[in-house]
Amino acid sequence: MALRITRPLPPREAAAPRPGTRTSPRCGTRTSARPGARASLNALGLRWKITALLAGGCAVVAVAIGLLIHHARLDQVVGNARSGATAQLVRVRQLYELTGQVDRSDTDAALDDPELPAPLRRAALAGQRTTYLDLTSDDPCVWAARPVGGRTRHVLSVREPLREQAAEVADFDRRVMLSGGVVVVLAALGGAGLSSRLSRELRTAAAIARRISRGELDARIDHPRPPGVRRGGDEVAELAAAVDTMAASLQQRLEAEQRFTADVAHELRTPLTGLHTAAELLPPSRPTELVRDRVNALRTLTEDLLEVARLDAEVERPDLETHPLGRLVEAVAERADGTAAAFTARGTRDAYETFVRTDARRLERILTNLVANARKHGGEPVEVSVAGTEVTVRDHGPGFPECLLQDGPQRFQTGARERGQGTGLGLTIAFGQAQVIGARVALSNAADGGAVAVVGLPRA
Repeated sequence: MALRITRPLPPREAAAPRPGTRTSPRCGTRTSARPGARASLNALGLRWKITALLAGGCAVVAVAIGLLIHHARLDQVVGNARSGATAQLVRVRQLYELTGQVDRSDTDAALDDPELPAPLRRAALAGQRTTYLDLTSDDPCVWAARPVGGRTRHVLSVREPLREQAAEVADFDRRVMLSGGVVVVLAALGGAGLSSRLSRELRTAAAIARRISRGELDARIDHPRPPGVRRGGDEVAELAAAVDTMAASLQQRLEAEQRFTADVAHELRTPLTGLHTAAELLPPSRPTELVRDRVNALRTLTEDLLEVARLDAEVERPDLETHPLGRLVEAVAERADGTAAAFTARGTRDAYETFVRTDARRLERILTNLVANARKHGGEPVEVSVAGTEVTVRDHGPGFPECLLQDGPQRFQTGARERGQGTGLGLTIAFGQAQVIGARVALSNAADGGAVAVVGLPRA
């Protein structure tokens, strides 16, 4: 194993996903994701969805009511205008029959008016007394006409302007639209206020769930309103109670599993110690070597299980001190490999002048496990390098599996397909001890092949 101090090795960057693709939860598979209106809608929060729903519903209701009121008011104005024009036509006709003249003093009455609408003229010549409403022109008005005379028929008509009535209807429509807009805004504000509380409670539940997933099994939502026993109660309170119950059950199960693991490992230590002593007394032979090797492997597994149990119980307390990182790693590598070949000749003085605050015993445990994992599952040569406050362990094997890079180390799961190639506890212990001393461990694969593990330490 070559040990040198150099710049950190660049990890191989993950291939950028193509546009319109996303990574599947399974390793190495991708599924297409087409953005659209539904994706945009799903991207909105629950608060904005409820607000938009209430505002949209109120807007539809306001438009429907406004249309009904508009048509009712318009029918009333039109009816009054037609009635007034008809009454005025009767008065003008009576005066015309008495005097033979058309009175134009207070109304726009005429005999055979050339501006009379053609449909109204045809209806009057056919012997009908009818009205005609014109609201589409710039000068809205209502016409009333009837036939007069004997053989030579004429059309007597009156015309009344509707400018005031049209302005009144337009002003009425503006007030209705303004009232509807106010109602929609108030509904949106009310919906935002009501949904914000619901959204806040759901976000709190999601935050607690994420804390539980990170290992804080004592985290609880503790909703202030416990769920009722009757139907139609607070669904958010029921969800909070369900999450708290799930967390409590999960905590009990994990604590029972941790106690069981610790108890089993502790109970195995005494007979294993006796078995190891008995194996040492056996006469030298090939079977003796096999027995001693299996006993040592079983003792190592038992100690690893005890260490994992202590890490899970969070009872480990680090002994933090200031150390020069270069000399510390050199000593660890020498004990791990039996030599510190070319460390000083290839190294730089910066590494020896960089001080970190860490627990030397736990750091040695981390680096030893990383080196052992590189030797067991990687390829030679295994290199240990120091740059700044980071220690990099690299091998030249096939690299870490994609599932390990995505999900992190799993207990009793290794990258080797063959049984008996490890317990999968080495990386788990390395990550656990790094958390105890405040360090971080990042796993990646080098661009030219090989697994890369980087341990970042806090600077003194």
